[in-house]
Amino acid sequence: MRSDPYLAEGGRTGVLLLHGFTGSPASIRPWAEFLAEAGYSISVPRLPGHGTDWREMNQTTWPDWYGAAEAALLKLSTNVDRLFIAGFSMGGALSVRLTERHSDLVTGLILLNPALLDPHGFMRRVSALRFFKATLRPTASDIAKPNPPIHGYRETPLTALHSLSQLIRDIKPRVSQIEQPILLFRSIQDHVVSAASSEFILHAAKSVEKTVVLLENSYHVATLDYDAEIINQESLAFIQRFERSA
Repeated sequence: MRSDPYLAEGGRTGVLLLHGFTGSPASIRPWAEFLAEAGYSISVPRLPGHGTDWREMNQTTWPDWYGAAEAALLKLSTNVDRLFIAGFSMGGALSVRLTERHSDLVTGLILLNPALLDPHGFMRRVSALRFFKATLRPTASDIAKPNPPIHGYRETPLTALHSLSQLIRDIKPRVSQIEQPILLFRSIQDHVVSAASSEFILHAAKSVEKTVVLLENSYHVATLDYDAEIINQESLAFIQRFERSA
């Protein structure tokens, strides 16, 4: 699958979509293309160090990822009247930070299996482990469908993972400042991110409108899994509802 950035010029409502850690725009491109076909202006940046080689990613840190996401947000905002952010996994964490920092620009927030907590303390151990190993051994993509497409690295670069833990610490206190409507998708069987992340966001955010959609047939990368159409249709309905009231 293509890992390059994706842009589509559409109407006066824009959607910024952010991929996850070690992933690439390929993991969310079908979601982006669906919204583009519905007439929206779409931006899917490829975050620094992603979609190339895991060694390159180990040379980047969370300010690099956030900076690219913020630049894409600001560029898209100049061409639209209303703007939504949709984030998958780490992209969900970045979406929360962008929404808190640029609340005047963001109409609504869509989160898919957002990564914001480390309930088992694994990332704390990475702080020391990164000095002895560059990466963890390859793992299978967390998709229930057979023969899943390649959409990111199988290796987990540990220096970058340590920086992700710092990003999460930065974002957690910011969740309580979120007031925009939230649509949150959570896979019931997610082998990458704990449900505690979603529960934390739903509890901490000040948003009056919080909608949860449980995905029963997909694993973590649900945009490429059995429930992709549910994500598409529920996202479209959410955007249509709140773009009218903005």
